Amino acid sequence: MPTFKDHFSTLASAYASFRPDYPPALFDWLSGLCATHDLSWDCATGNGQAARHLAQHFKQVHATDASASQIDEAEGPVNVAFSVAPAEASGLSDHSVDLLVVAQAAHWFDLEAFYQEARRVLKPNGVIALITYAHHRVDAEIDVPSLHYYEDVIGDYWPPERKWVETGYRDLPFPFAEIAVPAFSLTASWTLPHFMGYQATWSATKRYIEATGHNPIPELEAAIAPLWGDPDSRRTITWPLSLRVGRV
Repeated sequence: MPTFKDHFSTLASAYASFRPDYPPALFDWLSGLCATHDLSWDCATGNGQAARHLAQHFKQVHATDASASQIDEAEGPVNVAFSVAPAEASGLSDHSVDLLVVAQAAHWFDLEAFYQEARRVLKPNGVIALITYAHHRVDAEIDVPSLHYYEDVIGDYWPPERKWVETGYRDLPFPFAEIAVPAFSLTASWTLPHFMGYQATWSATKRYIEATGHNPIPELEAAIAPLWGDPDSRRTITWPLSLRVGRV
C-alpha cells in the first residue's frame, strides 16, 4: 500500500472551519448521470463537504479519508458513513458504487492503485468524478497581493503534485470513457478573517512555516486589509471548478 501523503491532518479543525463549500448544482448534475442511486463513495472526504451534498441524492454515502484527524472533524446526515481508509483500499464491495467522487484530493493519490480500486467498486457504467480548483479571485485590487502570496511568497513550498491542480487536471491520467462537463464555479461570501483563515489552511503555508519558523499570514493580511475595508464586511470569492468525469 502506498504511503499516505498527509498534508492536512494537523490542520483538520481549521480545514473544517475555513474551506469553501461546493455548489449544489454540481451534485445535481453528477447524480443525474447515474442510472441508480444506491451508493456513492466520497473518497478523501476531508471533513465531509462533498459527502453532505451526495447524501441528498443517494441512499447511502461511504465517506473515507486516510486522515483520522479529518474524519474526527467530519459531519454529515445519518445516511453518510465516515471511516478511515486510504483511497486505494476503500473496503467497499465489488461493483457496488454508483458514483465515486474525489474532491480536491486526487492529485495526492497513487493513481494506478486508486484507479484499480475504482474499477473494482464501481458498478458497470458507474461514474467517477475528480474535482479540483486552484487560485481564487476576489477583485482586481485584492487579487494582486493575494496572487503574490500564492505564487511568490509560498510558491516554492507547494508540493510537486500541485502541478495537476494548476492545469485543472487536464494532464492527469484518466483511463475512463470521458463525459463532457458544463461550467461550474465555487463561490463564497467571506469576511476578511475568514479569508485569511482559508489561506492559512493551504499545504504550502504549513510547509513555509515549518521550513522558516515564520508565519506569513499577518503580512498578507496587512497588505489586503486596506483594500478590503471593514474586516467584517463580506466579499464574494470565486474559484472556477475543473472536473474529469467518466464511466468505467
